[in-house]
Amino acid sequence: MKRTTLLTVFLLTATLTMPVAAPGAEPAEESKDYLSAPPEIIARWRQLKFGLFVHWGPVSLKGTEIGWSRGGERRGHRTKSNPSGIPVEVYDNLYKEFNPVEFDAKEWAAIAKAAGMQYMVFTTKHHDGFSMFDSKRTDYKITSPESPYGRDVVGALADACHEAGLWWGIYYSPPDWHHADYRTERHAKYVEFLHGQIRELLTGYGRADIMWFDGLGGKAEDWSSEPLFRMIRTLQPEIIINNRGGLPGDYDTPEQRVGRMQTDRPWETCMTICRQWAWKPDDRMKSLEECIQTLVKVVGGDGNLLFNVGPMPDGRIEPRQVERLKQMGAWLADHGESIYGTRGGPFRRGAWGASTCQGNTIYLHLFAAGDQPVVLPPIEKKILQATLLTGGEVTVDQTGESIAVAVPEAHRQEIDTIVVLQLDGPAAEANPGRLASGAVSMGKPAAASNVYRNLVDQYGPEKALDDDPDTRWATDYGTHEAWLEVDLGTPQTIDRAMISEAYAHRVQKFEFQAKEGDAWKTFARGNRIGDECLLRFDPVTAQVVRLSILKASEGPTIWEFQLFPVEE
Repeated sequence: MKRTTLLTVFLLTATLTMPVAAPGAEPAEESKDYLSAPPEIIARWRQLKFGLFVHWGPVSLKGTEIGWSRGGERRGHRTKSNPSGIPVEVYDNLYKEFNPVEFDAKEWAAIAKAAGMQYMVFTTKHHDGFSMFDSKRTDYKITSPESPYGRDVVGALADACHEAGLWWGIYYSPPDWHHADYRTERHAKYVEFLHGQIRELLTGYGRADIMWFDGLGGKAEDWSSEPLFRMIRTLQPEIIINNRGGLPGDYDTPEQRVGRMQTDRPWETCMTICRQWAWKPDDRMKSLEECIQTLVKVVGGDGNLLFNVGPMPDGRIEPRQVERLKQMGAWLADHGESIYGTRGGPFRRGAWGASTCQGNTIYLHLFAAGDQPVVLPPIEKKILQATLLTGGEVTVDQTGESIAVAVPEAHRQEIDTIVVLQLDGPAAEANPGRLASGAVSMGKPAAASNVYRNLVDQYGPEKALDDDPDTRWATDYGTHEAWLEVDLGTPQTIDRAMISEAYAHRVQKFEFQAKEGDAWKTFARGNRIGDECLLRFDPVTAQVVRLSILKASEGPTIWEFQLFPVEE
């Protein structure tokens, strides 16, 4: 039989998946309106700031990662079974043992509300292909006759969210490692299946506010995205769609990291409360400080945070995760005015913290308030009043060169000290300059062992020393050792360093060195850098200082490397 080419398949798919208008609906005009949601809907979503992501399915019985442990498959491609994965024949039959009798959709919604979350996004189908809803297009689903549970999880959660006033979001993975037609010469049949399941999800469960696709790297032709988006907007005109469905959609989705400061296009960081998306016994959970400061950094960069939990096999969200979410909710109950409804900025984020704003008000979130004032760049508005959101004293000294903010020790908060600045005009028009961190290394001459593809203008070493957390020094792929050094101009006495790593956790071992003549003397060591590492050490006097990366899993990439003088 003649093999049909994928190009032909994709062209045919566009015809197969054209949407059918709902009864009584006006015929859709041939325009590009389906490419984006109404601006007022996107603006409302941006005000919500905080949502609950839930990754759950039969794989929770094994405590391994959802989808990726199916035969060791990763990144949307079929691979041979690997020892670290669950054999396919075992994975694909887990649903016959999956009986989450403790699942309570209303309790999950209540947990989200108690955490201060405003929306929920649930994995209706992950890469492993298992449907957590009563799809008429497959028997590989939670309502299968072979499922001991046999109830529609998605239906229960959609109802619970609608009742609780939470926006309801549908996660759906276009990649499907279980479907027999996926990525074969019959891929058009799979795309027809995909479109059919999306139609089921958007017509059988009431109002849907968010369509959250997954599977990075997919192209529009892979999923016949234009007719797919047209169908989605026809069925749910006010829905917002993320950027992982083959088209740009309405917003970006940086994963497992705080997104860069971006005010011109909406974005949402998706991140796990532990390390794994699906439930894992004894998985390391983020501290309350990490959780709160992550939320603040995201909102301070003008994004939303979609914070993930992985429920246990019995249907409960792990009690310790519930407690952490409640702690976040308690913090938001006291400080929510500095988060909800705000925009990021006007100041750039840094080791000092982040800022949010609304109207004529700026909220400074100080993570590192110490005995020395936090110094920020000047703004084009006059500060009329400065207070602490939690009460107490604060001193603000505004000049044409800087803004110095000092909080007495007795009035500092352990996780986040919030200073409220009232201006004489809109905060969005304050127009500050670059972040003034007070680092002695800022803007000083720099050198490095390696620059990614020799693109010095984009990734040169000075990008890590420019006090701009959205630029970076990057090295080539395959680099496992590297160094970055700065010439301070004259000998300086320092006792602190801040390093912020892009692609966190690549760096596994590093040290700081001071140049003495022609030799280098090590004065501090560390292992992981992560999103941000503030390292203190005994005072060192040096003019040339080197960050020496001794071991990295892949090419090191550093947002910021700053050195600070000894506090008087």
